[in-house]
Amino acid sequence: MTGAAGVVAGAVGAATVAGDAVARPLRAPALPGPAAGRDVVRRELRGMWVATVANTDWPSRAGLSAAAQRTELAAHLDRAVERKLNAVILQVRPTADALWPSAYEPWAEYLTGTQGKDPGWDPLGTAVQEAHDRGLELHAWFNPYRVANHTDPSRLTASHPARRNPGWVLPYGGRLYYNPGLPEVRAFVQDAMLDAVRRYDIDAVHWDDYFYPYPVAGQSFADGPAYEKYGAGFPDRAAWRRDNTDRLVREMSERLKTLKPGVRFGISPFGVWRNADTDPAGSPTRAGVQTYDDLYADTRGWIRKGWLDYVVPQLYWHIGNPAADYAALVPWWSETVRGTGVDLFIGEALYKCGDPAQPAAWQDPAELSRHIDLAAGHDQVRGHAYFSANSVAADRIGAMGRVVADHYRTRARPPR
Repeated sequence: MTGAAGVVAGAVGAATVAGDAVARPLRAPALPGPAAGRDVVRRELRGMWVATVANTDWPSRAGLSAAAQRTELAAHLDRAVERKLNAVILQVRPTADALWPSAYEPWAEYLTGTQGKDPGWDPLGTAVQEAHDRGLELHAWFNPYRVANHTDPSRLTASHPARRNPGWVLPYGGRLYYNPGLPEVRAFVQDAMLDAVRRYDIDAVHWDDYFYPYPVAGQSFADGPAYEKYGAGFPDRAAWRRDNTDRLVREMSERLKTLKPGVRFGISPFGVWRNADTDPAGSPTRAGVQTYDDLYADTRGWIRKGWLDYVVPQLYWHIGNPAADYAALVPWWSETVRGTGVDLFIGEALYKCGDPAQPAAWQDPAELSRHIDLAAGHDQVRGHAYFSANSVAADRIGAMGRVVADHYRTRARPPR
């Protein structure tokens, strides 16, 4: 996610029984509490990201006991209910690894401190059950291509697919990535993610803003050999890269609908597709990054082609930001989804509220509530998601509490 600490930037005591890994019939989770069915007045997403990469939100540190990890997870879910949220977006494949007993990839190091080490329980299976028991949706958040937050393949566990297939991996910007230009890579990462879809009663597959990596000054992404092999027929490497990302999104959408039609597919991209001075169809912004040109992610195209069920643009700017104004981007995205059947939720930068390094607007506890007010004036906006769980918990200046008091007085069901 853009704006979160480093590795998320640019920017979820007894072991569970084996039954946690068995898929359950798809169903709409019930709302918690005795008032369920009586105080529901609307359908809107009220989501909370739970980032696991580098132990950003959960677990609070690697190596905690299974019981301690479960207790922390339950606390995040309870807090979501307390804040009248209705969906948790849990990061379950942060770095080409897994928070479930995957048939394809090793256990994530953020659980035990050692990649590939069994944590003694099933975090994803438990999260699905515990979320549904509380009336929360569980959106499983996967990162398709990020392999490691370092560039040394020897630090990966010996059985890691990236070590068994060194030709799949490229270093860039201090990290390792799978090469999106290789068809075998695209097939593998889809297989790895769909393993979780088969096993669990998740409500959605969720991707964030990472496809091709964010540009790093003075560095190039060394995919020349793949371009030479597969790039014939494209006007340039940028068009070929966009097609690679398109293929990943389209193929995942098609496979997901075949495997489990009731599981939604959503993406949370960086908030600017293109600036209007680059493309007349773009937003009235002057952002330094444009997903179409810099990340090779045609987010607008995916919406128009119907490949997504929902989109959560990360509008991590304040109202009045001179380069990317929240008040200008919400209407642009609202018009982009109009008539497509794709639900629009807005990604909110709760983590910026009260951060002394941020502009004055973010020191005002009412800024985020004003975002919700503004978005309510655009009929295509069907909810919001907040980055991220620790910021929901800390609520440094009361911005989240203000949102709840002003806008979430009653519970709501997620759109379906």
